[in-house]
Amino acid sequence: MKVYDCPGTPNAARIRIVLAEKSLESGVELHPVDLVAAEQKQDWFLEMNPTGKTPVLVLEDGAAISESVAITEYLDNLDGRPTLTGCTPREKAFIHMMHRRVEIMVLDPVDDYFHYGTPGLGPALQPWRMPEWNDEEKKAWGARRGALALQNLPYFDKALGEQPFLAGRNFSLADISLFAGVIFITGAHLTIDSNLKSLSAWFARVSDLPCVKNRSGQSFLSKD
Repeated sequence: MKVYDCPGTPNAARIRIVLAEKSLESGVELHPVDLVAAEQKQDWFLEMNPTGKTPVLVLEDGAAISESVAITEYLDNLDGRPTLTGCTPREKAFIHMMHRRVEIMVLDPVDDYFHYGTPGLGPALQPWRMPEWNDEEKKAWGARRGALALQNLPYFDKALGEQPFLAGRNFSLADISLFAGVIFITGAHLTIDSNLKSLSAWFARVSDLPCVKNRSGQSFLSKD
């Protein structure tokens, strides 16, 4: 198998954590994608994923799987023991529900903030980011979305005050995505409220999990 991603980015972290948790790192070839040069928008990449986003998992038969959730589902089920995406209908439902809330309430807003409210990945990517908007419109939208991501964090703080992990008693896909969201927020230089104690304690616990702290690709490549 091959994984196309950009080391050091939140989306890369999501899949690298899964690979580490499922002991699959040794069986995967990692291919870096130059996001700053908009390599993910070039024809060769768009043939794998027409949305032009990383990561992409390419199987031995050449089939390409994009979207972090789909990749996680595939990798988690290879051994017949889906520890990250749930075994029972109830587990699956709660994991996917909480994961989707993370995407809507945190990941999507902070992604908009990064690309519109800051210089983002630079000028090479701008043609794909609302070119009809002027700079003031982009910055205003980015600021609104960044503020929304921060405003939504207390919901997750409350949930994590009631149970050890986001979807219940076990570490799951939902936690991986929220972890990526938190590192994205801090990487984008937004400030998380220090009063969110349950969120902070959860982040410390997750950071100390072997699959998180020992995962590959935690830093950008030197050329980046």
